[in-house]
Amino acid sequence: MTDKKQAQPEITVGQFYAKHAASLQLKLVGGAQGMSRRITEGSVNRVGLALTGFFKYYAYRRVQLIGSSESAYLSSLPLTERRQRIRQIFAHKLPCLVYTRNIKPPVYVLEEAEHYGVPVFTSPFKTTLLVNRVTIVLEEEFAPTITLHSSMVDIQGVGVLIVGESGIGKSECVLGLIERGYSLVSDDATRIRCLEGRELTGTSHDLTRHYIEVRGIGILNVASIFGASSIRYQKRIDLVVTLKEWSKMGEDIDRLGLDQHFYEILQIKIPHVTIPVRMGRDLSGLVEVAALDQKLKSIGHHSAFEFNERLLNKMQQQKER
Repeated sequence: MTDKKQAQPEITVGQFYAKHAASLQLKLVGGAQGMSRRITEGSVNRVGLALTGFFKYYAYRRVQLIGSSESAYLSSLPLTERRQRIRQIFAHKLPCLVYTRNIKPPVYVLEEAEHYGVPVFTSPFKTTLLVNRVTIVLEEEFAPTITLHSSMVDIQGVGVLIVGESGIGKSECVLGLIERGYSLVSDDATRIRCLEGRELTGTSHDLTRHYIEVRGIGILNVASIFGASSIRYQKRIDLVVTLKEWSKMGEDIDRLGLDQHFYEILQIKIPHVTIPVRMGRDLSGLVEVAALDQKLKSIGHHSAFEFNERLLNKMQQQKER
């Protein structure tokens, strides 16, 4: 489809540092000229065996960590050998090196880092804790991502992705929902990320965050008009609503809602409803009801099934008379 564009995960050391330095308490101590190096694997590697000269399975494309055990091992070697081991590691074009527990990198490490252009950081966290924290942030950075021509809103905790042809009224529908007190996640283009292969989250692009385009009015700053509570940075996608012209629905209009439909994004299936659009229909109200109905379904209450069961029971009672 032309409205979908999948992005390849990509992050530089500089971007990693800018976004996560505060949460990981990273401090740059050397190799600043290498901040454009790319992290190409969403995981962490403890230098470990590489310090002994064994590089057969060395995962050099990952963020590299040196803890107290690696530091103690290096200190046990003659000075010339220490420098040689570090030089061999830096020669593998690793993205960056992090010392845990606020261990101060030796002078020879910083000198080699400057020579090879490898950023060196320190962090106060224990090695195992830092491994977990870096892994979590990198999993999010490297999660499969796609941009979908759509709008998204948070309705009482239900993340609703609204799709449909250009000009069908997605933005107007979202504006109506914002007026009802709900929160805008994105307008026109939604960046969707698959986390751990089990759920999808939607967010807007940095440039368009807080803004919505309404034909006839133009670009609106939603936060300025409706307040900060009208904006949601990101939200899990719980329901996909397709707006479709009534004339194009044919015989596909679902009147009872007994059949469950799904919309697949990044190999994840999300509950899906199609709402016919024609003059006079309150689209915002219909999307709101669809979201609230999905909320009920998530806790085991299915209105269509309950009605069908009542109808069958009534028919059975009449048959027995």
